Amino acid sequence: MATKRDPNAIVRYFRETGAELRRVNWPTRREAANMTVIVLVSVGVTSAILGLLDFLFSRFFAFIISLG
Repeated sequence: MATKRDPNAIVRYFRETGAELRRVNWPTRREAANMTVIVLVSVGVTSAILGLLDFLFSRFFAFIISLG
């Protein structure tokens, strides 16, 4: 037996979404900028560390292979 769909479900969904977005405690522009800088610096540091590890491991394994 098929269930009936509410014809207003989509409208209700968007109304509830709008109501929820009005209740959100949005960060100030300064807070958002600070958090963006923190994320970018974290990504940069993590990328540098992973890049260095990749370089060191590739050199190490190239050295090991050249011995054999």
